[in-house]
Amino acid sequence: MTSDYDYVIVGGGLAGASAVEGIRERDATGSILMIAEESHLPYDRPPLSKKLWFGKMQLEGIFLHDRSFYETHGVTLALGAAASRLDPAAKTITVAGGATYGYGKLLLATGCKPRKLDIPGGDLDGICYFRGLDDYLHTKGKAAEGKSAVVIGGGFIGSELAAALNINKLDVTMIFPGELLCDRVLPDYLARAVQQRYREKGVRILATDQPVSFGKDGDEFVTRTGKGETITSDIVIVGVGVVPELALAQSGGLETGNGIVVNEYLQTSSPDIYAAGDNAFFPYPVLGQAMRIEHWDHALTQGKWAGRNMAGAYEPYTHQPYFFSDLFEFGYEATGEVDSRLETFADWQKENDTGVVYYLRDGKVRGVMMCNVWNKVEAARELIRKRVTMTHGQLRGLIRGYR
Repeated sequence: MTSDYDYVIVGGGLAGASAVEGIRERDATGSILMIAEESHLPYDRPPLSKKLWFGKMQLEGIFLHDRSFYETHGVTLALGAAASRLDPAAKTITVAGGATYGYGKLLLATGCKPRKLDIPGGDLDGICYFRGLDDYLHTKGKAAEGKSAVVIGGGFIGSELAAALNINKLDVTMIFPGELLCDRVLPDYLARAVQQRYREKGVRILATDQPVSFGKDGDEFVTRTGKGETITSDIVIVGVGVVPELALAQSGGLETGNGIVVNEYLQTSSPDIYAAGDNAFFPYPVLGQAMRIEHWDHALTQGKWAGRNMAGAYEPYTHQPYFFSDLFEFGYEATGEVDSRLETFADWQKENDTGVVYYLRDGKVRGVMMCNVWNKVEAARELIRKRVTMTHGQLRGLIRGYR
């Protein structure tokens, strides 16, 4: 038996929830079904590695809306239901267990899944591949003062969680294959300064190393590395990146690559199916290239944009997303192509702490990172949009902030 809806949203994250708002801006009455693999109502992910650990937010504050929002917006929720098969010709989607739903327009906002380690013990019970609310609850329940934690990975999640656990007075060891923390986005000089801050806080850093096996010794985990280190800990958290959820799109024959390929209107290769958020590989007009972006502001805006287009807006996606991170007292907001392989120019008010880092190609600003400088994202976006050649002298003092 098939139930039909005007709009079906697969994914209960920020992009999916934002799509509801976008649809309702254009269509007040069309029927909406949201299918979500998690059993929780849609929630914000950034607090899971930031504010929840610092007492700046309570758990109930992470939920995007309460249940009454979905009721008043006419949304049928199918939580704890994993979508398993897509049939674009029949315009149906099937979930585990066999229930099938028909759609007029479909949004795939399925996000990403954590990258797993293919090593002995990599699937050991209790190792946390940190991604969602259940992972936070699992880790927080074990993260008592005086406990020990091994964090695998030196990117966003690994760095944020290592800082959070250290601030909560755990003994933290970080292991990652690169020489420096966050080396894909932070230029060398800034990454070195941030890494030194971690060491000064008491975080043990095993750079240019990686785990080769996990085991158990009673209740403790035993991590062995390629350089011969053996570390026992109460907690092991793995944050080595994510991969886009493509299985559902591929089951329907949609074009995929580094994500689900969409056009400027966020339509997939099947025009009545859209994709938005972490899993969408979309044209980024300001940078002149296709990209996939895994950040909060992008999911928020692109999800709503997709919802509006599903309801007939037909507006090309032109938003310039920004992202942010907090690493002890060092925080930043950034937008554009923030890639440490580009030429950079740093305009510091306080070296490697407060100031603006510009990322340039052929003299043109491609990205901007504002370090402990706030409320300047729109100024950075405008600079990137101009696409004009800038000298270091012209950039000095251009974007400033005062603490």
